[in-house]
Amino acid sequence: MSIKRIALLNPNTNANTTQMMLGIAQQALTAGVLIEGRTAPTGEPLIVNETALDAAALVVQEYGVQVAAEGFDALIISGFGDPGLLALRERLGIPVTGIAEAGIAEAAAGGRRYAIVTTTPALLDSLRRTAEQYGHADTLMSVRITAGDMMHTMQSTTRMAAALLESCQQAIRLDGAEAIVIGGGPLASAARIIAPQLDVPLIEPVTAAVRLAVQRCRASNS
Repeated sequence: MSIKRIALLNPNTNANTTQMMLGIAQQALTAGVLIEGRTAPTGEPLIVNETALDAAALVVQEYGVQVAAEGFDALIISGFGDPGLLALRERLGIPVTGIAEAGIAEAAAGGRRYAIVTTTPALLDSLRRTAEQYGHADTLMSVRITAGDMMHTMQSTTRMAAALLESCQQAIRLDGAEAIVIGGGPLASAARIIAPQLDVPLIEPVTAAVRLAVQRCRASNS
């Protein structure tokens, strides 16, 4: 069996975030699959509003073609807005998977009521549209935004974990969520910390995307 190579493309410019997500993604791999990280060459270090998301989509559309030309068998866009996903999918002959696409699908599996929890208030409407785009708007109970200053929260994994935990518990208790998907690749390390403290499944979108990308990669080569 030949080795399958998957590229994890971070649409923001923070290489440290790429490495963090790559480390988590590697833990979800199965035998015969390798994953490598790539970081957007231009843009913002953190995508916090729709202007930055739209700009990232343009970068991903071009940079993704360059990355695919390195000989990868599949590509993951590891920003929760899935910037550039549809356009890039049309241009490439390999499977392209978004972490929002995969994470929302797992959270909503079987018609399960779910919530999205994130730190970026300016992307709230965009996240709702993303859920609708993927056909899971009807069971989306809420999009919960963490309390406090976003940038202050994002500077510490401990603060991120505490803020996300509070919002997740509210989504369960007040909104009736039966599953929660964390809305952001950079939140992956904090999500892993709080998962054991919740009474419902917590979907990490990066690992969900790895599972879906591997499935698609193998299906396209069968």
